[in-house]
Amino acid sequence: MSTATTATAAGNYLSTPTLDAESSNLLQTISSHGGYAYVSMSTLAASGDFRAAEAAREMAWEQLHSGPWHSVLPAWRDAYSMACLHVAKFHYRNGEFKESLRVLDLGLIMGGVLLKKDLESAIEIVTAKSREKESEGFEKGPKCKFVEEGDEFDKEEVLRVLPEKSLSSKIVVKKSGLSLEGFLREHFLSGSPVIISDCMAHWPARTKWNDMDYLKRVAGDRTVPVEVGKNYLCQEWKQELITFSEFLEKIQSNDSSSAVPTYLAQHQLFDQINELRKDICIPDYCCAGGGELRSLNAWFGPAGTVTPLHHDPHHNILAQVVGKKYVRLYTCSVSEELYPYNETMLCNSSQVDLDNIDDGQFPKVHDLEFLDCILEEGEMLYIPPKWWHYVRSLTISFSVSFWWSTSESSDAS
Repeated sequence: MSTATTATAAGNYLSTPTLDAESSNLLQTISSHGGYAYVSMSTLAASGDFRAAEAAREMAWEQLHSGPWHSVLPAWRDAYSMACLHVAKFHYRNGEFKESLRVLDLGLIMGGVLLKKDLESAIEIVTAKSREKESEGFEKGPKCKFVEEGDEFDKEEVLRVLPEKSLSSKIVVKKSGLSLEGFLREHFLSGSPVIISDCMAHWPARTKWNDMDYLKRVAGDRTVPVEVGKNYLCQEWKQELITFSEFLEKIQSNDSSSAVPTYLAQHQLFDQINELRKDICIPDYCCAGGGELRSLNAWFGPAGTVTPLHHDPHHNILAQVVGKKYVRLYTCSVSEELYPYNETMLCNSSQVDLDNIDDGQFPKVHDLEFLDCILEEGEMLYIPPKWWHYVRSLTISFSVSFWWSTSESSDAS
């Protein structure tokens, strides 16, 4: 049964069964935390007051930004979802489908888990209605590709933008169609990186995601969080919420010389947009160790976007769907020589900027051994837990990372 049946649209009405059942309990919880004004506005919103619905959403939004994200009470995240549903219903009733979708996405991204099913079901209905409206008079034109097949790739030119000593030492080993048994025996158990080629040809994403028109059609009206600035370690870095269409336009107008790139990084896009999730497959390699998939993230941006040197706690398969990336890897045994930050929030990130190494401050870095590679379209890179990695997009690039943990590391974490 389609999830759309969970929130059927009777005429211009979006039904929200979970909200209807849980509203009273949630408002009681909000009252117990001093949210009397919110409760008052939300009650008016439920009886048809649009201004009250917007006021309730603003109040919940302020609570979400009243301190560090981890300290926000779950009830306020659910309250934000509730207010978003109320506001979205008004827009839907007025035939304002794009605005309704924008508010529902904000509820999904910023809200809690209590009303997630209502939000997802409403999104499915509003998306269908919006496409119905837009399909009138739509004419399909030629594909607008991000990366053309056979594009020239000048290694000398690439080396000029890469960190010193790139592609001059040990290259990550590449294996074609590696079996699960071979992966386990030769790489997973020994904790050694490997590039796996010829393993993604069956993914619909391999052709669909290089088509700008397809991405606009499937996700154009959806709201997504993007990073603006060199990277998350820089002072000028910030996050914004924009539509996917706006993001695609920024990518096309951006180039590697831009001082302020826009990057959709480490976002759970496939939880948000199910049609894109259907375009990929979870690699069998992620079953290694008998653990569980922890996170499935999208990385999409123009040439020149950089993820600075850092490490992650889980096993990682980085699948390169569109474009090319440069990746440099350092084993966890040299962690001390890579000068991790002391702050808890950044302790998995290095203070070393590989694009501009300060020899006086970080004298040990130049002599450290590393592996590196250019990850090509259609290839996967296995990065073992705690291995330090730096990543730079060499073209417009769309990648997917699959994080999984073994049963032992699941217990430990």
